[in-house]
Amino acid sequence: MNSLPSPPLTRAQESRVAIERLYITMRHLFNRGFYKPSGVSGEEIRRALLTLQPEIYGLVGDPQRVELDGLVYVMDRLPKGIESCRIISLASREGFEHSHFPVLVPAKRRRNCYRIDSEQMVIEVTNGRSEIYDILTHLTFMFMEADKIRRNTFQDRGNRTREWEKLEAIVQSGGTVSDDERELALMYLSSILGRTFEETQRAYERFAENAGTNSGLFQIVHGLGSVSIREIREPSIAREINFTPMLRERIGQHLYGERWATRIKQYIWENNLQERPIHIISANPHSVMNCLYGPAALADSTSWENLYDLALKLSQPSQRELRKQVIGYATQHGMHILEDIAGTSLLVQLIDTAHLDTAQLAQEIVHDPDHIRTAKPLLLIMDYAFGEQAFETMDELLKPYERGTESFPLNVASISIIGKAGILTGEKGDLMIPTSHIFEGTADNYPLDNDFCKEDFEGHGLGVYEGAMITVLGTSLQNKDVLSYFCHSSWKAIGLEMEGAHYQKAIQAQARIRGSISPDVKVRYAYYASDNPLITGATLASGSLGTLGVKPTYLITVKCLEKVLQ
Repeated sequence: MNSLPSPPLTRAQESRVAIERLYITMRHLFNRGFYKPSGVSGEEIRRALLTLQPEIYGLVGDPQRVELDGLVYVMDRLPKGIESCRIISLASREGFEHSHFPVLVPAKRRRNCYRIDSEQMVIEVTNGRSEIYDILTHLTFMFMEADKIRRNTFQDRGNRTREWEKLEAIVQSGGTVSDDERELALMYLSSILGRTFEETQRAYERFAENAGTNSGLFQIVHGLGSVSIREIREPSIAREINFTPMLRERIGQHLYGERWATRIKQYIWENNLQERPIHIISANPHSVMNCLYGPAALADSTSWENLYDLALKLSQPSQRELRKQVIGYATQHGMHILEDIAGTSLLVQLIDTAHLDTAQLAQEIVHDPDHIRTAKPLLLIMDYAFGEQAFETMDELLKPYERGTESFPLNVASISIIGKAGILTGEKGDLMIPTSHIFEGTADNYPLDNDFCKEDFEGHGLGVYEGAMITVLGTSLQNKDVLSYFCHSSWKAIGLEMEGAHYQKAIQAQARIRGSISPDVKVRYAYYASDNPLITGATLASGSLGTLGVKPTYLITVKCLEKVLQ
């Protein structure tokens, strides 16, 4: 009897296989210690990425057209000058901060990087494996686009094109052009990129927005193309990515998270705050500080109608002095800032509500002055973690404080996660309230009793969605097929993010298995939509959310503070 032929895999299934292959390959290369992007191992990553076709990388599969929005996104997350480097080393914190090498911090990632010489760049990794996957996928995309640039710079007979020679002349003269020459230079560049003049001009302007943390479009294109050309002409000096032995030894050991958490607990005990109910809030620190202190700090300094109007004003780049004024007032009224010295890049604010002037709290924050006066809640605001770092930091923070032979558990009353995520069922700026976190690529699912609900946020002019959310391995490893499957299948997922399952894994382990905190601790998760990866032009690569994120961020923050202060 003939067996029926196996049905072909759907695009979603092919994509999930590609994600798994990428994950396994990158982990293997990390354990190995090095690889060449143009070698066999590098080609394996490239093939998987081409199969996956991530939305954030747009035209990565096009053999001629260079993906410009994706290039802007990647360069905002990699150090300035990396486009001209042949050797890229990933290292742990190994003393580079004490060297003479200038530190380079990307515009959209909190990571220290160091330019060693004309050929080598070191990227410091302290946020765990998620950061390594993030960097490797960005580098793979960057090298793929570099090879497109190389192919576009040669004519059929092997001679360099006139446009490439013009670009070289611009770069050798300093990389800047006058206003009169710019359009001509962009015309040359559009030919090399295989894109229209309009698309090239828009990319030039987007790179100019973060001119201090990238080299500009002319230098980036020239650097990428030059390194790729050199590799073809001189195979002995191929591009290489390596991982230091110290990084391979330390990854997953919680070294940075343990130091970070211990310093916080030391401060709490040294200031006799250990008996207070502690409310942990993972969020961008400015929102909580501005909500609690902004109205009082700026009562006489500027005009504003409500808390959201004030938040919008404080979010403007030109209002640096107003932000300093709020910080100054806050530090005089119960807020202490713990800058990161452990390597996590997570700033911490400890707010002693006993020093709050409740009479000057914003009218939008419903609160109980008697409760604040008697309970004196202690707010522990931690900057938002990155991927697997969420487990490391939350797990270490919730452990009891060890002093000598004694162990003292933290008096944790609630844990709130205020983040941004990709939405699958709405638009940018809408809200998502998870009922569970599904960890992509594993069988791990984390149902949760969320103290937030949809009704908490309705009536404010924003879309509010409640349901399961996917915790993904990386924003760069998603495409419409996989996300549509999660959205429209029985999972009925409403969004995707990178930290939820990691946070919940740590909370459940400490509350229900290790007994470090009460199993009755209140847990709150709420996200606002920074992008919709199912809509072309609405991905993270399409540009900043801008002021659209202010209202949902502050609405979630206000609702969180109401839960704590009543």
